[in-house]
Amino acid sequence: MKKYHLLFVVFFFSLAMSAQSSGAFLLNLYGGYTFKDKVEFDNSYAYVEDGFEYGAGFEYFIMDNASIELKYNRLDTKMPLYTKALTPNNPVPAGTQLNAGDDEGAINYILADYTYYFGSSSQKALPFLGAGAGVAILESPQSGNGTYFAWEIKAGVKVKTNSPLSINLHAYLQSMSAAVGYDYYWDYYWGPVGVTDYASTFQFGLGASLSYDFSK
Repeated sequence: MKKYHLLFVVFFFSLAMSAQSSGAFLLNLYGGYTFKDKVEFDNSYAYVEDGFEYGAGFEYFIMDNASIELKYNRLDTKMPLYTKALTPNNPVPAGTQLNAGDDEGAINYILADYTYYFGSSSQKALPFLGAGAGVAILESPQSGNGTYFAWEIKAGVKVKTNSPLSINLHAYLQSMSAAVGYDYYWDYYWGPVGVTDYASTFQFGLGASLSYDFSK
């Protein structure tokens, strides 16, 4: 985690220096509710339960209607793991929770976002669309910490005030992907071929952020 914190600090100071001579520089404080998702594996399935997601980000406007942002969000959640149908290799009855009493975890998102705001910068309400990519640091009760590829898309409206403060209301979709093993196929020339099997989360959420504009 330390190297990601260092990256976050370096990015913050580099934007702060450039903001002195160019576009607006904002601090965003995030809060939202993220809904649960089901993740399928070969012999089991898991849920990433719903929960409150929170964090902060530093946003820099490269032009009047477009910005880049580095942000960190954390979702504290439960991750119950269940068995699928009974098989010779899986003697536990289907639907049995394998990690009962030890299913609490968290997902830490570190993302670089691009956001485009529609309309004039003089408007009080600006609709926006955005997308980002980065990493998700999974704190799993079963396998410990792991770092995986993550992305998000978002849409909402920015509501300005006459002060440096503004409010963003938005919906978002976040995803995290991880390799979870191999699927094997028979090839006529090569025989058995292993293909990496991936599992992904897709979690929808509704949130808001409070922004402070340092250029005002």
